[in-house]
Amino acid sequence: MNNTEILSHIRTHAKAIYANLSTDELVQKAIERKEGTLASTGALAADTGEFTGRSPKDKFMVKDATTEHTAWWGTVNQPFSPENFDALLHKVLSHLNDRELFVRHAYACADPAYRLNIQVVTESAYQNLFAKHLFLRPSAEEIPTLPTEWLIIAAPSFKADPAVDGTRQHNFTIVNMSRKIILIGGSGYTGEIKKGIFGVLNYILPQERNVLSMHCSANIGEAGDTAVFFGLSGTGKTTLSADPNRKLIGDDEHGWSDTNVFNFEGGCYAKCVNLTEEKEPQIWSAIKHGALVENVRFKAGSNEVDYDDISVTENTRVAYPIEYIDNIAVPSVGDAPRNIFFLTADAFGVLPPISKLNPGQAMYHFISGYTAKVAGTEAGVTEPQATFSACFGQAFLPLHPTKYAKMLGQKLSAHPDINVWLINTGWTGGPYGVGSRMKLPYTRAMITAALNGELNGVNFETHPVFGFAMPSACPNVPAELLNPRNTWEDKTAYDKQCNKLAQLFNDNFAKFTEGASAEIVAAAPRTVEVAG
Repeated sequence: MNNTEILSHIRTHAKAIYANLSTDELVQKAIERKEGTLASTGALAADTGEFTGRSPKDKFMVKDATTEHTAWWGTVNQPFSPENFDALLHKVLSHLNDRELFVRHAYACADPAYRLNIQVVTESAYQNLFAKHLFLRPSAEEIPTLPTEWLIIAAPSFKADPAVDGTRQHNFTIVNMSRKIILIGGSGYTGEIKKGIFGVLNYILPQERNVLSMHCSANIGEAGDTAVFFGLSGTGKTTLSADPNRKLIGDDEHGWSDTNVFNFEGGCYAKCVNLTEEKEPQIWSAIKHGALVENVRFKAGSNEVDYDDISVTENTRVAYPIEYIDNIAVPSVGDAPRNIFFLTADAFGVLPPISKLNPGQAMYHFISGYTAKVAGTEAGVTEPQATFSACFGQAFLPLHPTKYAKMLGQKLSAHPDINVWLINTGWTGGPYGVGSRMKLPYTRAMITAALNGELNGVNFETHPVFGFAMPSACPNVPAELLNPRNTWEDKTAYDKQCNKLAQLFNDNFAKFTEGASAEIVAAAPRTVEVAG
């Protein structure tokens, strides 16, 4: 069966089909079906069941003539046979017979030239509400004429038999690039839906459309200048891209074509742990009627969410349409970026708070995707631990990371006026436990200075190990902070820590060396001799 026939089968055999319900209708259905309750803000609070996060070890890609020689096979992209996929799809479709199902037309990519039409079939109303928020929403007039391109089927109550079905355990997410299907079973975690399509776009756009797909946020200034922000969890990507003087293009997934940067999505999926109005005013204000909060708990005797309660998971989330944020770009499109920011929370206290990268360094650090865990965040972690995630989103890369890095290099060559900055939102004056966290107002001041061109005329010095260009002055930032070595009382200890981090970078990059250009390899940090 092709996707049109699959949808016809679903409609024919379902007990009931609820197609393209409104937000109010989906919330009401979720409450009727006991999938969730209303929070004091009017948001729907729902639990995702056994899984409260993605399950990377249970994500597969069908290995066939389409993907065999193009996909980056390994722990990120685990192969699944076409025969097992077809058999499992048949079982899931049989499982869905005589059930109430929710169907939604949606699409990805705010630039119409790259639009990807999607139909989402879910067992639960809250999953369909999530899809309504996170994907772009066609008008009612468009829906009857939309072609069936990609199909997502999410059946959390279906349990696979690993011995028969070829899965690792009872839950699975399987992407079939040839059949254009994402099949999800055994998990009600909505992030599998969102990231499934992100992975598809990461496969299609770079290969077929010369678009660099990016795990980043983006905003645009009054002058039309676009900025993109890359960074792993805890580095400040969402916070720093939320600028009252700039319009938000999107907070998580974008494409960079020959002419523009465009949002893949129509909404936001933000973390809620320890959320306060003071720390994240935009997210706080967006948790209102129609929003979906996941795996939270209420304060005793009330329906007021306790964002500090992580008894279910630390990965509490809220999904809402991007229109719930006031200061957004409409449509979610901007010109090619003038500034690119790589954000890292360096708990080693080694990296400068702001530094400028040349194209080779930009590609190297893009592949590296570095941040650090701090001591005490996990049992047994007594000192900072480096974390590397290729292209700041390794879990979602169907192609080899060097493919995306080379595309970044090509974009930078085509736009030589683009500035690439590394921003350390982590520690200064020593590692975690000794130094202090970089103050947010200083970080904002450095980003503002970069955006406004206020660093163009200052002197830069070269970092001896990493080779970055460090500005000697920055408006509204103490000059002594700009060279990290100057902030350490024990300079020898800094040098040793710097060598240690450099070696961690080099050890991590070893697996990418074979596919990397000489320019990228040459940008690796170099250890220096330390006195004493």
